[in-house]
Amino acid sequence: MAAPTSATGQVPPYPYDSDDNAHYASIIPPEPNAASARSSADRSPETRPQIPAPAEKHGKLAGAADTRQEYKLVTFTPGDPDDPKNWSKAYKWYITMVVAVTCFVVAFCSSVVTSDVGGVQESFGVSHEAALVPISVFVVGFGVGPMVFAPLSEVFGRRIIYGSTLLLAVIFIIPCAVSKNIGTLIVCRTIDGIAFSAPMTLVGGTLADLWRNEERGVPMAAFSAAPFIGPAIGPLIGGFLSDAAGWRWLYWIQLIFSFVVWVLITFTVPETYAPTILAARAKRLRKETGDNGHVTEAELDPRPLKERMGVFMIRPFQLLFRELIVLLISLYMSVLYGLLYMFFVAYPIIFEVRKGYSSGITGLMFIPIAVGVVLSAACSPWVNKHYLTLVAKHGGKPPAEVRLIPMMLSCWFIPIGMFIFAWSSYPHLTWVGPCLAGLPVGFGFIFLYNAANNYLVDSYQHQAASALAAKTFIRSFWGAGVVLFTEQMYDRMGDQWASTFLAFLALACCAIPFLFWRYGARIRARSKYAFGGDDDHMDSDVEKANAREHHDMEDLRQARSYVSNP
Repeated sequence: MAAPTSATGQVPPYPYDSDDNAHYASIIPPEPNAASARSSADRSPETRPQIPAPAEKHGKLAGAADTRQEYKLVTFTPGDPDDPKNWSKAYKWYITMVVAVTCFVVAFCSSVVTSDVGGVQESFGVSHEAALVPISVFVVGFGVGPMVFAPLSEVFGRRIIYGSTLLLAVIFIIPCAVSKNIGTLIVCRTIDGIAFSAPMTLVGGTLADLWRNEERGVPMAAFSAAPFIGPAIGPLIGGFLSDAAGWRWLYWIQLIFSFVVWVLITFTVPETYAPTILAARAKRLRKETGDNGHVTEAELDPRPLKERMGVFMIRPFQLLFRELIVLLISLYMSVLYGLLYMFFVAYPIIFEVRKGYSSGITGLMFIPIAVGVVLSAACSPWVNKHYLTLVAKHGGKPPAEVRLIPMMLSCWFIPIGMFIFAWSSYPHLTWVGPCLAGLPVGFGFIFLYNAANNYLVDSYQHQAASALAAKTFIRSFWGAGVVLFTEQMYDRMGDQWASTFLAFLALACCAIPFLFWRYGARIRARSKYAFGGDDDHMDSDVEKANAREHHDMEDLRQARSYVSNP
């Protein structure tokens, strides 16, 4: 079976879809002579039909196809045990929970140090603002790292990025704990933030590797809860720990937690990224058979690695500034993330400065946020069940916009909680009001974050990691900024109006999911990066071949993979 060739004689890059049971299923129109095509029963269980090699790669003219080596395309087959989507549910849940716990630890590390900013200020003789900088640069690292690590994971695989970055983070926690000046603390926290950003970014891609579209809701909720429970638990543990042992132990506890998750993710979690798994399979087949024609679709890309990496490295920026969906969802998540980090400064102002509580007691005030996150995560099975009814209603292929339904319902909890926090935070009033205000905020966080992640992954499935990296980039810079100006904002605007301003900002963002509910499909239809669908639900290769007869070259162009988009 011959593949269509371009004007230069090159085989066009083949589309792949990270949500397809047969990742990398080639879109190759059947030859007019059907008798020349092999039946699926005659094929190797690990390869697709033979295709001619790209002409330029072998220095041949386009017309000299008969002198070129034929490639045997290595793909996943239906029911393939190496396909992560076909692994047992128990094993997939184990991997999901390991990476979710890793995200929890990373988020915990970002917030636990907020419990004793005064200790750093006193030890190094610096201003309060300077003592906040290590917190801010850590969050900046969250935004910078994903722009590199997400594309790298789509070239070299998830596992090597997880293991190497977590090890780097573990190493650089040590100089933070023993630092003798604020400069050492700032530099090492910056490196830690960049290194720790990789797990936060890659988890969305890992879940897309493991779970099919209709299964992804509950696992995504487990992941989505981690970035919000971690920051809520950080001040709780850190408050009592710093009161008892000092601020340096806030770093030793990070070292302990981080080392544990590094061991788990490095030695118990396998590679889940399909191109990396298939590349290893192709290499094994070439070695076993002596036939160098066994290749993956990624290996058919005629561009050198340097050129491909150039595309990969700019892809998150392209998605962020060219895709309205990615931009507005990222801005919304930035507001939420900023609110969370604003609490790390606002809670000490309200409870320590105004009410005179200790750091440990102030840490207890974060419990309602964590409870709200857990409650919303507990609702995820019902949300996912509702989503499955919509999957059935749409014949197995619901539009990405159905993921916005929980977002449209829960977006109101954030401004409600913020208004309660604002006007119950007077010093003469009880602690109950501002404390319990965290409950609806935490409840809304996870629903919004989960829906946003699912919407981005469904809209940009084959570029999920880069779409999430783009979101993390802008979100983290906003989170880093609010840490530095929250105290001044509360001093100048007053406690009540500063919180009210943030409540109105969250209220304005409620329009975003409704906007995409109405116009999202049209926006995606005009996008060169958005996912265009697959034939995952077809029962056999025969059905797929029949469907491909009706696909013209425009369908092929729209379905091109991550690497084929300029």
